[in-house]
Amino acid sequence: MTPIFTLTLAPSLDSSTTTAKLYPDGKLRCSEPVYEPGGGGINVARAIAHLGGEANAIFPAGGPTGQHLAELLEQEQVAIQTVTTQAWTRQNMHVHTEITGEQYRFVMPGAKLTPQEFDRLRECVLGIPEGSILVISGSLPEGVTTEELQILLRQAPNKHIQCVLDSSGRALMAGLEVGNLLLVKPNQKELSELSGKDLLAEPSAVLEAAQSIVAAGKSKYVVVSLGAQGALAVGQYHWVQVVPPPVKMKSTVGAGDSMVGAMVLKLSQQADLLDIVRYGVAAGSAATLNKGTRLCQQNDVNALYGYLCQQQTPLNDL
Repeated sequence: MTPIFTLTLAPSLDSSTTTAKLYPDGKLRCSEPVYEPGGGGINVARAIAHLGGEANAIFPAGGPTGQHLAELLEQEQVAIQTVTTQAWTRQNMHVHTEITGEQYRFVMPGAKLTPQEFDRLRECVLGIPEGSILVISGSLPEGVTTEELQILLRQAPNKHIQCVLDSSGRALMAGLEVGNLLLVKPNQKELSELSGKDLLAEPSAVLEAAQSIVAAGKSKYVVVSLGAQGALAVGQYHWVQVVPPPVKMKSTVGAGDSMVGAMVLKLSQQADLLDIVRYGVAAGSAATLNKGTRLCQQNDVNALYGYLCQQQTPLNDL
């Protein structure tokens, strides 16, 4: 199995709680908070661990919140490599309202990284074993430019490191400019921004836009999140759409990271395109079964994956 590492430049200590309802000015009595690790790459590593795999999470950690984050990951038996930072790791809050069933996510900006701190993170990345898969996931904090991300993505192949990029906006565009990625996972809106076309109004153009990324050598695989319609995956020779099983969603938090974690785990096992996407959609759907910020659970994933494997899903030639 190919070793898996993740890089999270804007990690977080996430807390979730419940209250009756939200209203201004008054005191909102909340339940005892639940603390969990957060941040794109960290959640990908956690999802892989939940699925019985192994992944090493690389991230900056600062202050008591950073220490708490590292302790929580160690409790989940996720291997970590940290770089101590001057700025405290951010703390996010997720609030579920009991009366309306609504969920509110208060997301703080990522802690600023100094040039020296980013250089130490880059040294950690370039020191991982040759042939590893590196998942760079999440937003870029203050102090890290898209140009620095591009330098890292250009240096990684020299170490025979295969890169998966799960980000958005300028970071995703910058990564695709470098190209030679193993996998990217935009949603329809992000793919629209990349292609300069309104793909929400022209669903048939989604396949063409994803295929153009693969054909240009920017990424070996493109998996487009389609919400309730599942995911459209494109490789060099084939494409496939996997529709998720019917489930009762409680929260979409963590679904994307669970999906990426499951797909990367399958990539590390040299699975084919259809199996990669089936497992990813199963994990993303499994995460929606949980309230708050919980990720996918292995029993749920196995059940949903088994359901998807029984469906007649055509693998289409390009």
